[in-house]
Amino acid sequence: MATVGFIGCGMIGSTVAELAVAAGHAVVLSNSRGSDTLKELAGELGPMARAATAEEAADAGDLVVVAIPLLAYHSVPVRPLVGKAVIDADNYYPPRDGHIADLDSGQQTSSGLLQYHLRESSVVKAFNNIYYRHLASLARRAGAGDRSYLPIAGDDTQARAAVTTFLDTIGYGAVDAGPLAESWRQQPGEPVYGTPYGPYEDPRGRPASEPAIRAALAAATR
Repeated sequence: MATVGFIGCGMIGSTVAELAVAAGHAVVLSNSRGSDTLKELAGELGPMARAATAEEAADAGDLVVVAIPLLAYHSVPVRPLVGKAVIDADNYYPPRDGHIADLDSGQQTSSGLLQYHLRESSVVKAFNNIYYRHLASLARRAGAGDRSYLPIAGDDTQARAAVTTFLDTIGYGAVDAGPLAESWRQQPGEPVYGTPYGPYEDPRGRPASEPAIRAALAAATR
């Protein structure tokens, strides 16, 4: 199994870490507040988890998940991520992040900004379109009739394949949404964002099939 590094361990990051450990992956956790603040989470996840700095998590991970507020993307360490697949779970929320002209105009995507920052890494958009409680509850084994799917987008074929394999191990199928330029289709406000998995008021959610995710991606408009 792989070692998965985490830069950011909020609701999505910690949920993915929990699913990863359950699937047999080792995880290295980090956040902006220091490793001491993650000791409790690491303890809950067990011996396959440890808390570290962002540099250490990036260096240790065969695959690295970035799940931080978009405005902090410049803080993601560059050197230890060279040549690696990086899963971007971030979203652009202007009330929180401030307005970014290239995102407001549609000239760029939030994942495109991270890819520009990590020029020698391969960024893949994933996990950004699902409520963390649904992410925890909808995981199913491969072949299950009620398995849910998540959209992914990225420019590197091998990186998308690596992310697809990782999703499979933690209980999800992947729908290839194309290059990062198309990742706007899974951003906040688009049909695939949240809705296919049920209302937030229902913590268990509802399964979202591959056709349902493909249809939601196709229905996105600018």
